[in-house]
Amino acid sequence: MDNTYFRREKPPTQNCPFDIYVNQAGYKLRGEKRAVAPFEVENFSLADKKGNICYNGRGRHLFFDSLSGDDVWELDFSDFSAPGTYRVISGNYRSAEFTLSDSVYKYPLDAVCKAFYYLRCDELTEKYAGEYHHPACHNSLAYVYGQEDKMYDVSGGWHDAGDYGRYVTAGVCAAAHLLYSYILFPDVFDKQQLNIPGDKPQPDILREVQHELLWLLKMQRSDGAVWHKCTTMHHAPFVMPQEDKERLYLFAPSTSATADFAAICALAARIYKDKEFTDTLIKAAEKSLLWLNSHPEFIGFDNPPGCNTGVYGERDDKDNRFFAMAEMYLLTKEEKYLDYIKQHYNKVDLAGLGYVNMAGLSAIGLILDNSAPKEIIDACRNAFIKRAEEIRKNADKSGYRTAMTEYQYCWGSSMNLLKNAMTMIISDRITGKNQYTDYIKYQADYLFGLNATGYSYVTGIGEFSINNPHLRPAFADGIDKCMPGFVSGGANRYPCDPDAEILIPKGTPPAKCFADDVGCYSLNEVTIYWNSPAVFVLAFLCDE
Repeated sequence: MDNTYFRREKPPTQNCPFDIYVNQAGYKLRGEKRAVAPFEVENFSLADKKGNICYNGRGRHLFFDSLSGDDVWELDFSDFSAPGTYRVISGNYRSAEFTLSDSVYKYPLDAVCKAFYYLRCDELTEKYAGEYHHPACHNSLAYVYGQEDKMYDVSGGWHDAGDYGRYVTAGVCAAAHLLYSYILFPDVFDKQQLNIPGDKPQPDILREVQHELLWLLKMQRSDGAVWHKCTTMHHAPFVMPQEDKERLYLFAPSTSATADFAAICALAARIYKDKEFTDTLIKAAEKSLLWLNSHPEFIGFDNPPGCNTGVYGERDDKDNRFFAMAEMYLLTKEEKYLDYIKQHYNKVDLAGLGYVNMAGLSAIGLILDNSAPKEIIDACRNAFIKRAEEIRKNADKSGYRTAMTEYQYCWGSSMNLLKNAMTMIISDRITGKNQYTDYIKYQADYLFGLNATGYSYVTGIGEFSINNPHLRPAFADGIDKCMPGFVSGGANRYPCDPDAEILIPKGTPPAKCFADDVGCYSLNEVTIYWNSPAVFVLAFLCDE
């Protein structure tokens, strides 16, 4: 695709219109509240919407932050707790607006959850989608690549990202994040109203995940293997989803997709109350495990010649198989699954929380269940405790309190940020010490604008939030304001698409390698498994 199509006569500015950076979603009344200025600030104030000065404070110099190139001053107003809407001001300098309230994270949580509905590969009706409605899409039969006399109905599910592809491992990762969010914070989701279709008496988040699960069930072959993905041969142009009429293909099964599928079916079967649905999930999981047992070798995936849609390849399937066996143990308590866990728990990353390493998700389940042998539970606990402390130390080195290393400012850095927050949440939950609460909030601060660019990296949240993500319907719908709740990939020290290479000067510090431009897919794409850890973190903040 030629991204020159998206270049404007004047490139979007990288300069934030605000001088002082804040969490534009807001702050809770209690606890730490801070802003950051990349310049000296001796004194500052909080001003309300009428311009009244409500608080005065003094800035504190921290240090030079090498990953942003900023000499950072911290403006702490933790001892101010009057509800309202404010700006930080210092002389002629000001911040974006923010709110002080104990419910500041409710709307952001609802928005990042509702984003999954906007990504449904389905009709979006005006009743639920408002001005973002569109007709049904991608509902033609899909051809099996290489066996084009075979066609199947695989309609439904979620569009994965800025493109219209649907990928099993990515979908499982997002669904697992959401289901474990519900397991840990059920009260938050039981109260939630997202305005999405469905009449069954279950929380909206479970209804939304079920939409993806029903698609995943269609991706299972009759022998138990699971097709790796369903896409066209090439990414669609920037058109609305119903206008993408190219032929759909089902691509070869992989052991990682099949194992992840078995795992999510087992996990979901523990949560959903509909017996007919859970019986279907259990049978599907068992069928996929039989296929995996008959194929102990790693069967990876790569695109065939002429296809350029996402690969989602992996180097091995150890974590995927562990994820499947652990979830089946948690569902059934059968000894054969526990035997597998005993043999393999020391061969996987038990704190891994992304699509390339799913073992940490089942480790959460094992810790909560606590029926496996003590050495296994201890290994799971220690993996999160050790990782959380490493993350805290990284945050202490950052002027923005961001728990990311230079390496983690990569494609999809927002996911690294949010996985770090997830790890600290899990560590606090399993130890009961709550020693990372402030650090978890720091990561939310970053996401919503307290970062070296000043952007809130979530559409529709804050005065200066991204609005031009690499997301086809957001560009093609002709609506100026993007659908709210989408998490941008974020700053990437290696901008690697044509537009980003033009817009980001060589030598730009990692934390500033960002532009809110639709053509910059290596900086500003969205995807379901960047939104899903945001759901987890925001659910914690709503519950905290």
